[in-house]
Amino acid sequence: MTGTWINIVAVLIGSAAGLLFGARFPERIREGVINVLGVFTLAIGAELFIRGTSVEGENILLPLIGLLIGVILGEWWRLEARLKSLGAYLEKRFASGSGEVTQSSRFIRGFVSASLLFCVGPMTILGSLQDGLTGNYELLAIKSVMDGFASLALASSFGVGVLFSTVIILFYQGGLTLAAATIEGFFDPVMLAELSVVGGVLLIGLAIGTLLELRPIRTANILPALVITPLAVVVLRFFGLMY
Repeated sequence: MTGTWINIVAVLIGSAAGLLFGARFPERIREGVINVLGVFTLAIGAELFIRGTSVEGENILLPLIGLLIGVILGEWWRLEARLKSLGAYLEKRFASGSGEVTQSSRFIRGFVSASLLFCVGPMTILGSLQDGLTGNYELLAIKSVMDGFASLALASSFGVGVLFSTVIILFYQGGLTLAAATIEGFFDPVMLAELSVVGGVLLIGLAIGTLLELRPIRTANILPALVITPLAVVVLRFFGLMY
């Protein structure tokens, strides 16, 4: 789990820097940083989508099916509401004196936005598998640098909630690393391509709905698609409909 610990330290340092120095920047600068981060996230999501669809054997219908089933399950289970509830609990427990006490507070927005931004995408999955199976944490180290700068920008705008996203990084990314030995060989290039498409869509949704605030999108409710999509590949291969 070396890569995950590096990632957590990078986010803690970036968040602390954002909290300490972020208030010194005018609001227009913080808004500009968040806007740039949103546009960059949008570009990364588009790049992941295009990269995934360019892989030989990838079927664009599978990510669509995975996304549709995933959002149905996510809305049914109310994943985003549960994530916000976790943020509200952490806020009440650790930030009750900050004046941010409503369900729509900056704390919760920061927690949810950072958790999604730091944990969604093939880089998290690939990096965790690489770290768990071979001990090579190079990919997660690259991700850590990106997350560190992103956490600085997010914390300067959304506050201490960004810091607590490390809880999600630890359990999600760390859990993937620990589970890597049991799923060795499961993710082949086609599966990773399908996940790249889904991850790209999720990042685009995060950019539009949360960072750029163009339209409300409950992106967290789409997360089950990251599980449904590779399972769809397995089912289709079992029935001989995909190779």
